[in-house]
Amino acid sequence: MTIEELNQERMDPDFWDDPDHAKEVEQRIAREKEWVESWKELKEQAETLETLQLLAQEEDEDLDDEIFAEAEALEEALDRLELQSLLDERDDERDAIVTINPGAGGTESQDWADMLLRMYMRWAEREGYGIEMVAQQPGEEAGIKSATISIQGEYAYGHLKSETGVHRLVRISPFDSDNRRHTSFASVYAYPEVDDTIEVDLSEGEMDFQTFRSGGKGGQHVNKVATGVRLVWDGELSNGEEVTMTAECTEERSQFQNRTRAEKMLRSRIYQAEQELREEKQEEIESQKKSIEWGSQIRSYVLHPYKMVNDHRTETKVNDAERVLDGDIDPFIQAYLLEGEKDRDTSPA
Repeated sequence: MTIEELNQERMDPDFWDDPDHAKEVEQRIAREKEWVESWKELKEQAETLETLQLLAQEEDEDLDDEIFAEAEALEEALDRLELQSLLDERDDERDAIVTINPGAGGTESQDWADMLLRMYMRWAEREGYGIEMVAQQPGEEAGIKSATISIQGEYAYGHLKSETGVHRLVRISPFDSDNRRHTSFASVYAYPEVDDTIEVDLSEGEMDFQTFRSGGKGGQHVNKVATGVRLVWDGELSNGEEVTMTAECTEERSQFQNRTRAEKMLRSRIYQAEQELREEKQEEIESQKKSIEWGSQIRSYVLHPYKMVNDHRTETKVNDAERVLDGDIDPFIQAYLLEGEKDRDTSPA
């Protein structure tokens, strides 16, 4: 629908009788207005560049530096809008929940999982997104046994859906006294975080509620009291498939807060599973949930004998591995989204 059609719908006297729908329409109008403003700014940048070029020709002035700066800024703005135009699937605009788990390999893989956790947190900081640690289990010597974070902001999930899969690291291990090269694996799974406008009924299945001591915020209190919460849901999806889903939260101060957060995560996972069924992408999703081992990785990070990060789905390669691990994953996100757009353009109607 165009912004004019949305505004016309908002003029209906019965518009506010359905608050959830009204909220959705208001959000869509706000997004459409952002698009209009972005294109206006882009047009102004293009006009400024054209004016500088005319001045340079007519006045014979040396404006090369200014022209180059304006052209570079215009190109960056175009790239941002192009990327945003690709985020048009149902849940792209939602917050994201990201879960990271190490593969086999003990301390080495747990350290690699921790490096990935830092990478996504650094990326989120650069993008201006909010970050919330939901659950984290530290490794025995280093790294993490698992971690779940919530990344909050517009289109967080649209960007991070590209990261679901197995990530492989090749390096000289800092934990090997013989300085041998090691290969480690870790899995990443991103899914959209549901909000109050989406209903997922947990009562349709059986819920097992477990508590344990956690080490989140709250100091000694959380170490003495069982504030950590784990929810295990056994139920059926809409296609009759029986599933078991687990969510846990350890970072809040009270058991009630952790349970509330865990229930929201559980609803998000069930919702995502239903979406995958509805969109007939089950084969693609299953391919992303391969075992965390050799041959199933979506991306390789090589730190020895050379340095390169290679995405095996799009064959996007970046030589500055340290920069990628510091959060600069945008080239891989953009390539993934462009590849998806290409597939849609070539698919039969």
